[in-house]
Amino acid sequence: MRARILLWLTLYAVAMAYVEAALVVHLRHLYYAENPLAIFPLRLMSHADLGIELAREAATLVMILSVALLAARTTSRRFAAFVYVFGLWDLGYYGCLKLLIDWPQTWLEWDVLFLIPWPWLGPWLTPAAIGLLFAVWGARALLADNSPRFTLRRSLLFLLGAALGLGAFLWPGARLLPGGEAAFEGYQPAGFPWAVYAAGLACMTASLFMDSREQNDR
Repeated sequence: MRARILLWLTLYAVAMAYVEAALVVHLRHLYYAENPLAIFPLRLMSHADLGIELAREAATLVMILSVALLAARTTSRRFAAFVYVFGLWDLGYYGCLKLLIDWPQTWLEWDVLFLIPWPWLGPWLTPAAIGLLFAVWGARALLADNSPRFTLRRSLLFLLGAALGLGAFLWPGARLLPGGEAAFEGYQPAGFPWAVYAAGLACMTASLFMDSREQNDR
């Protein structure tokens, strides 16, 4: 039963990844017609397209949350289902882009990762690494006999890591906010807070696999 649920979650995440990648390919051909592989210097969407994209991103999160709630009964397993689909969706998205338009072309190529509440910017490898962590741990938790246990310490450590990771993605764009839309138009990648990101990834990794160490200590 657990393996069947994991299979359907996997198919769902991969299908979502392809749908998003296909949409992004169309947007790149629209806004970067001369070279869809180069999205920097950054070009701004029209207000109408931006509104549609923001709503689509919010809808994507609702879809992942809905599937996670349906896939499990306990809170911790639902969390495992959410991070598994989220992580595999992110990995699949970049995999589909590579198949469709041969992008990314370098390991540290920058991308616009998300738009809510303002553009998340950074090398594509950074969200992919978090996606890999989520997919591996989520699959492990969903296939385990017992639901993962989240103590207060473990939960706070994960939230700290998530906040640091989010802060790293938002930081490049945050520096541009005082200049408004004009500051984002023509933006070129310039500096990523690797130390903050690495600390966040380390905290999330330690939190998610804390149960393994606790079991080994028994």
